[in-house]
Amino acid sequence: MWNCPYSNELFSLFAEEIDADDLSGSPSCGMLAEVSRSRKVTLVGGSIPERFGSHLYSTCCVFGSNGKLRARHRKVHLFDVDIPGQLTFKESATLTAGDELTIVDTDVGLLGIGICHDIRFPELAILCAERGADVICYLAAFEMNTGPLFWEVLQKARALDNQLYVATCSPARDLTINHAAWGHSTVVGPFGEILATTGHEEAVVFADIDYAYIREVRLRLQLEKQKRKDMYQLVCVSNCIRHI
Repeated sequence: MWNCPYSNELFSLFAEEIDADDLSGSPSCGMLAEVSRSRKVTLVGGSIPERFGSHLYSTCCVFGSNGKLRARHRKVHLFDVDIPGQLTFKESATLTAGDELTIVDTDVGLLGIGICHDIRFPELAILCAERGADVICYLAAFEMNTGPLFWEVLQKARALDNQLYVATCSPARDLTINHAAWGHSTVVGPFGEILATTGHEEAVVFADIDYAYIREVRLRLQLEKQKRKDMYQLVCVSNCIRHI
Protein backbone atom coordinates (compact mmCIF):
# COMPACT_ATOMS: atom_id res chain seq x y z
CA MET A 1 0.00 0.00 0.00
CA TRP A 2 2.72 2.44 -1.00
CA ASN A 3 0.44 5.26 -2.17
CA CYS A 4 -1.37 5.67 1.16
CA PRO A 5 -1.05 5.18 4.93
CA TYR A 6 -1.62 1.55 5.96
CA SER A 7 -5.01 2.05 7.58
CA ASN A 8 -8.43 0.48 7.04
CA GLU A 9 -9.95 3.93 7.48
CA LEU A 10 -7.91 5.36 4.58
CA PHE A 11 -7.84 2.58 1.98
CA SER A 12 -11.12 3.74 0.45
CA LEU A 13 -9.98 7.37 0.31
CA PHE A 14 -6.81 6.51 -1.61
CA ALA A 15 -8.27 3.70 -3.77
CA GLU A 16 -7.85 3.98 -7.54
CA GLU A 17 -9.65 2.34 -10.45
CA ILE A 18 -7.26 0.39 -12.68
CA ASP A 19 -8.17 0.02 -16.36
CA ALA A 20 -5.47 -1.54 -18.55
CA ASP A 21 -6.67 0.49 -21.56
CA ASP A 22 -7.00 3.80 -19.73
CA LEU A 23 -4.89 4.49 -16.65
CA SER A 24 -6.32 7.97 -16.12
CA GLY A 25 -8.27 6.62 -13.13
CA SER A 26 -5.03 5.54 -11.46
CA PRO A 27 -2.34 8.20 -11.18
CA SER A 28 -0.16 5.72 -9.29
CA CYS A 29 -0.26 3.18 -12.13
CA GLY A 30 0.15 5.96 -14.68
CA MET A 31 3.40 6.93 -12.99
CA LEU A 32 4.60 3.31 -12.90
CA ALA A 33 3.75 2.84 -16.58
CA GLU A 34 5.74 5.94 -17.51
CA VAL A 35 8.75 4.85 -15.46
CA SER A 36 8.79 1.35 -16.98
CA ARG A 37 8.44 2.78 -20.50
CA SER A 38 11.04 5.53 -20.15
CA ARG A 39 13.58 3.28 -18.38
CA LYS A 40 12.72 0.24 -20.54
CA VAL A 41 12.42 -2.08 -17.55
CA THR A 42 9.94 -4.64 -16.29
CA LEU A 43 8.41 -3.11 -13.17
CA VAL A 44 6.60 -4.96 -10.38
CA GLY A 45 4.83 -2.02 -8.83
CA GLY A 46 4.15 -2.83 -5.19
CA SER A 47 0.50 -2.69 -4.15
CA ILE A 48 -2.11 0.04 -3.96
CA PRO A 49 -5.76 -0.02 -2.87
CA GLU A 50 -7.82 -0.79 -5.98
CA ARG A 51 -11.50 0.04 -6.29
CA PHE A 52 -13.49 -2.37 -8.44
CA GLY A 53 -17.23 -1.85 -8.24
CA SER A 54 -18.17 -2.04 -4.57
CA HIS A 55 -14.97 -3.91 -3.62
CA LEU A 56 -11.53 -2.80 -2.48
CA TYR A 57 -8.46 -4.92 -3.17
CA SER A 58 -4.77 -4.74 -2.35
CA THR A 59 -3.46 -4.90 -5.90
CA CYS A 60 -0.01 -5.19 -7.46
CA CYS A 61 0.40 -4.22 -11.11
CA VAL A 62 3.23 -5.45 -13.35
CA PHE A 63 4.32 -3.31 -16.29
CA GLY A 64 6.37 -4.39 -19.29
CA SER A 65 9.33 -2.50 -20.68
CA ASN A 66 6.98 -0.84 -23.16
CA GLY A 67 4.93 0.66 -20.32
CA LYS A 68 1.94 -1.61 -20.88
CA LEU A 69 0.10 -3.22 -17.98
CA ARG A 70 1.03 -6.91 -18.14
CA ALA A 71 -0.65 -8.30 -15.02
CA ARG A 72 -2.66 -7.40 -11.96
CA HIS A 73 -2.42 -9.47 -8.77
CA ARG A 74 -5.02 -9.02 -6.06
CA LYS A 75 -3.80 -10.12 -2.65
CA VAL A 76 -5.16 -13.60 -2.01
CA HIS A 77 -4.55 -13.98 1.73
CA LEU A 78 -5.74 -11.07 3.84
CA PHE A 79 -3.84 -10.23 7.02
CA ASP A 80 -6.08 -10.66 10.05
CA VAL A 81 -4.12 -10.78 13.29
CA ASP A 82 -4.80 -10.38 16.99
CA ILE A 83 -1.74 -10.49 19.26
CA PRO A 84 -2.88 -9.22 22.70
CA GLY A 85 -0.94 -6.20 23.77
CA GLN A 86 1.03 -5.99 20.53
CA LEU A 87 -0.97 -5.92 17.32
CA THR A 88 -4.58 -6.16 16.22
CA PHE A 89 -5.52 -5.59 12.58
CA LYS A 90 -8.09 -7.06 10.22
CA GLU A 91 -7.65 -6.31 6.53
CA SER A 92 -10.85 -8.24 5.88
CA ALA A 93 -12.78 -5.42 7.56
CA THR A 94 -12.36 -3.36 4.39
CA LEU A 95 -10.56 -5.40 1.73
CA THR A 96 -11.77 -8.25 -0.46
CA ALA A 97 -9.45 -11.21 -1.08
CA GLY A 98 -8.34 -11.94 -4.62
CA ASP A 99 -9.16 -15.34 -6.05
CA GLU A 100 -6.54 -15.84 -8.76
CA LEU A 101 -2.91 -16.93 -8.91
CA THR A 102 -0.83 -14.52 -11.00
CA ILE A 103 1.98 -15.70 -13.26
CA VAL A 104 3.23 -13.27 -15.90
CA ASP A 105 5.63 -13.75 -18.81
CA THR A 106 8.04 -10.80 -18.97
CA ASP A 107 11.28 -9.74 -20.63
CA VAL A 108 13.10 -11.05 -17.56
CA GLY A 109 11.39 -14.42 -17.25
CA LEU A 110 8.22 -15.95 -15.90
CA LEU A 111 7.28 -14.20 -12.65
CA GLY A 112 4.91 -15.29 -9.91
CA ILE A 113 3.47 -12.46 -7.82
CA GLY A 114 2.47 -12.39 -4.15
CA ILE A 115 1.59 -9.65 -1.69
CA CYS A 116 2.77 -9.68 1.92
CA HIS A 117 0.72 -12.34 3.79
CA ASP A 118 0.64 -14.45 0.60
CA ILE A 119 4.23 -15.50 1.42
CA ARG A 120 3.00 -17.39 4.51
CA PHE A 121 1.18 -19.93 2.32
CA PRO A 122 3.43 -22.44 0.52
CA GLU A 123 0.57 -23.62 -1.67
CA LEU A 124 0.65 -20.41 -3.70
CA ALA A 125 4.38 -20.75 -4.32
CA ILE A 126 4.05 -24.42 -5.24
CA LEU A 127 1.41 -23.61 -7.85
CA CYS A 128 3.64 -20.89 -9.30
CA ALA A 129 6.58 -23.28 -9.53
CA GLU A 130 4.50 -26.05 -11.08
CA ARG A 131 3.43 -23.62 -13.79
CA GLY A 132 6.96 -22.57 -14.69
CA ALA A 133 7.73 -19.51 -12.58
CA ASP A 134 11.45 -18.74 -12.37
CA VAL A 135 11.07 -15.99 -9.77
CA ILE A 136 8.37 -15.18 -7.24
CA CYS A 137 8.19 -11.51 -6.29
CA TYR A 138 6.62 -10.72 -2.94
CA LEU A 139 5.82 -7.11 -2.00
CA ALA A 140 5.42 -6.85 1.74
CA ALA A 141 5.32 -4.60 4.77
CA PHE A 142 6.02 -7.03 7.59
CA GLU A 143 5.92 -5.02 10.79
CA MET A 144 8.20 -4.92 13.81
CA ASN A 145 6.67 -7.94 15.57
CA THR A 146 6.42 -10.41 12.70
CA GLY A 147 9.42 -9.19 10.70
CA PRO A 148 12.21 -10.44 12.98
CA LEU A 149 10.46 -13.78 13.44
CA PHE A 150 9.29 -14.70 9.94
CA TRP A 151 10.52 -12.45 7.14
CA GLU A 152 13.87 -14.04 6.26
CA VAL A 153 12.92 -17.65 7.00
CA LEU A 154 9.78 -17.47 4.85
CA GLN A 155 11.73 -16.18 1.86
CA LYS A 156 14.28 -18.95 2.22
CA ALA A 157 11.58 -21.58 2.61
CA ARG A 158 9.64 -20.52 -0.49
CA ALA A 159 12.82 -20.45 -2.57
CA LEU A 160 14.33 -23.67 -1.20
CA ASP A 161 11.15 -25.76 -1.38
CA ASN A 162 10.44 -24.77 -4.97
CA GLN A 163 14.01 -24.42 -6.27
CA LEU A 164 13.53 -20.94 -7.66
CA TYR A 165 14.41 -17.33 -6.89
CA VAL A 166 12.45 -15.20 -4.45
CA ALA A 167 12.70 -11.41 -4.62
CA THR A 168 11.09 -9.29 -1.92
CA CYS A 169 10.56 -5.57 -1.54
CA SER A 170 9.63 -3.86 1.72
CA PRO A 171 9.08 -0.21 2.57
CA ALA A 172 11.89 1.45 4.48
CA ARG A 173 11.25 1.78 8.20
CA ASP A 174 9.53 4.89 9.55
CA LEU A 175 9.09 4.77 13.31
CA THR A 176 6.85 7.84 13.30
CA ILE A 177 3.90 5.91 11.82
CA ASN A 178 1.66 3.26 13.36
CA HIS A 179 2.65 0.47 10.97
CA ALA A 180 6.45 0.70 10.89
CA ALA A 181 7.93 -1.79 8.42
CA TRP A 182 10.69 -4.26 9.26
CA GLY A 183 12.41 -3.54 5.93
CA HIS A 184 15.20 -5.87 4.73
CA SER A 185 14.35 -6.20 1.03
CA THR A 186 16.09 -9.36 -0.18
CA VAL A 187 16.83 -11.69 -3.08
CA VAL A 188 17.13 -15.42 -2.28
CA GLY A 189 18.50 -18.13 -4.57
CA PRO A 190 17.09 -21.61 -5.29
CA PHE A 191 19.25 -23.22 -2.60
CA GLY A 192 17.85 -20.81 -0.03
CA GLU A 193 20.98 -18.68 -0.10
CA ILE A 194 20.72 -14.91 0.40
CA LEU A 195 22.15 -13.25 -2.70
CA ALA A 196 21.51 -9.65 -1.72
CA THR A 197 19.78 -7.82 1.08
CA THR A 198 19.70 -4.54 2.96
CA GLY A 199 18.73 -3.15 6.33
CA HIS A 200 15.70 -1.05 7.13
CA GLU A 201 16.85 2.18 5.50
CA GLU A 202 16.06 3.38 1.97
CA ALA A 203 18.22 1.43 -0.45
CA VAL A 204 18.41 -0.27 -3.83
CA VAL A 205 19.18 -4.00 -3.88
CA PHE A 206 20.87 -5.56 -6.91
CA ALA A 207 21.19 -9.27 -7.71
CA ASP A 208 21.80 -11.39 -10.81
CA ILE A 209 19.19 -14.00 -11.70
CA ASP A 210 20.69 -17.03 -13.48
CA TYR A 211 18.05 -19.25 -15.03
CA ALA A 212 20.64 -21.87 -16.00
CA TYR A 213 21.41 -22.18 -12.30
CA ILE A 214 17.76 -23.06 -11.60
CA ARG A 215 18.01 -25.94 -14.08
CA GLU A 216 21.30 -27.05 -12.51
CA VAL A 217 19.81 -27.07 -9.01
CA ARG A 218 16.76 -29.03 -10.18
CA LEU A 219 19.00 -31.60 -11.89
CA ARG A 220 21.06 -32.06 -8.74
CA LEU A 221 18.02 -32.54 -6.53
CA GLN A 222 15.08 -33.75 -8.60
CA LEU A 223 12.42 -32.97 -6.04
CA GLU A 224 9.59 -32.83 -8.55
CA LYS A 225 10.23 -36.45 -9.58
CA GLN A 226 10.54 -37.52 -5.95
CA LYS A 227 7.17 -36.17 -4.88
CA ARG A 228 4.76 -38.92 -3.85
CA LYS A 229 1.82 -37.89 -6.00
CA ASP A 230 0.29 -41.29 -5.33
CA MET A 231 -0.03 -40.17 -1.70
CA TYR A 232 -0.72 -36.42 -1.92
CA GLN A 233 -1.59 -33.77 -4.47
CA LEU A 234 -2.15 -30.02 -4.44
CA VAL A 235 -5.31 -29.28 -6.40
CA CYS A 236 -5.84 -25.89 -8.01
CA VAL A 237 -9.51 -25.00 -8.20
CA SER A 238 -10.72 -24.43 -11.76
CA ASN A 239 -10.16 -20.94 -13.19
CA CYS A 240 -7.89 -19.85 -10.34
CA ILE A 241 -4.91 -19.11 -12.60
CA ARG A 242 -4.24 -15.73 -14.19
CA HIS A 243 -1.42 -16.66 -16.57
CA ILE A 244 -0.49 -13.86 -18.95
